[in-house]
Amino acid sequence: MPVIASVYGQSLTEWQQRFPLLTPILAGEDVSWFNPNIVPVAEAMQDIALTAEDVRQAAARLQRFAPYLAEVFPEVAASGGIIESELVAVPNFAEQLRQRYDVSSEVRLLLKKDSHLPISGSVKARGGIYEVLFHAEQLAIKQGLLTQADDYRRLAQADCRKLFSEHQIAVGSTGNLGMSIGIAAAGLGFNTTVHMSSDARQWKKDKLRAHGVTVIEYAGDYGEAVAEGRRQAEADPRCHFVDDENSTTLFLGYAVAGERIKAQFQQQNVRVDAEHPLYVYLPCGVGGGPGGIAFGLKLAFGDHVHCYFAEPVASPCMLMGMYTGLHEDLAVQDFGLSNKTAADGLAVGRPSGFVGRAMQRMIEGIYTVNDSELFALLRMLDSSEQLQLEPSALAGAPGFARVIQGQACLPGATHLIWATGGGMVPAAEMAQYLNPQR
Repeated sequence: MPVIASVYGQSLTEWQQRFPLLTPILAGEDVSWFNPNIVPVAEAMQDIALTAEDVRQAAARLQRFAPYLAEVFPEVAASGGIIESELVAVPNFAEQLRQRYDVSSEVRLLLKKDSHLPISGSVKARGGIYEVLFHAEQLAIKQGLLTQADDYRRLAQADCRKLFSEHQIAVGSTGNLGMSIGIAAAGLGFNTTVHMSSDARQWKKDKLRAHGVTVIEYAGDYGEAVAEGRRQAEADPRCHFVDDENSTTLFLGYAVAGERIKAQFQQQNVRVDAEHPLYVYLPCGVGGGPGGIAFGLKLAFGDHVHCYFAEPVASPCMLMGMYTGLHEDLAVQDFGLSNKTAADGLAVGRPSGFVGRAMQRMIEGIYTVNDSELFALLRMLDSSEQLQLEPSALAGAPGFARVIQGQACLPGATHLIWATGGGMVPAAEMAQYLNPQR
């Protein structure tokens, strides 16, 4: 770690005296932070200017688009145009995790396979595709080509596609959000540009280009890609920039997951109540995806759900932002951390201030995981459950052990790993992930 004389006008020693957890964080150690500011959900909702009605409207919009999606994207034809993932038990993985982390109590562990969401193969299919659809709907309605009472398959017709071809959509991404935005926007007919950071995987860039998306590569990290993408978009009045840091539209697309998984729990006879709380572990980059999902879960389950974010040791931006109260005014690089991680989807140095403030009394805690552990867990999941994920998607796996070891946890609890990516990883790339010599 480089020697840092001062950060924002204070020495590192002064920072560490004020915030003792910074010492192990800056040393690159795995840490767990349990939020001392947590309050009942009714009170925490005061921190966010969004409501259950906003989420309901987002869900209704996705229903309106379902016939269109079923027609244009064969991957969702069987589901009638609904983009959703399986909820599965992983008992063998749970047992191996218990042994690895020396957890003596039995654990009910489930996994949400957003890693295998159709169309773009990651959790970003929720918010990313929703924002593209929202923008397309607004444009078509404004031009008199669509009403909300219409069959939305109307949007696949030539006049609508011509309208979309006269507009652009752009986004900055480490990979998965760009995949979702790019594939969906190009499918609608938009001219689409994805600004991709240096840590984005080559296969994701290749796949986007195969869909007709313009990919601009940067030598820097996520922050550089977003800043330049935003700057270019601001110069073009016909370009809509998808802002992962601040978009409430993205956030609401993710939040729809709350009611959907509540229905899945009911179908599988999984109880969530005071005696049977739900603990959810969400990999976190800039924060939009996990923040939106956590918001939706709180609406669905109230105080019976407890949400935790997981970050790489080199990129704990949301943890540091919430812990210090600096939020987006902080970048991990300023404290000497590298922001270099194999968990490419989580390689973010500066958190979303919108999400940090919205979640500051709602998220139960945040923990960090090192890269070598992510690869070990990836191989463990493959061998125990024959399920393959990206490294970043394994960040949720140690969560139940961190909670059980760090806080009281009722024996009737259900623990849920939210798997965020991996469903579209090429076989050769996955073989490299699974190589024990890596």
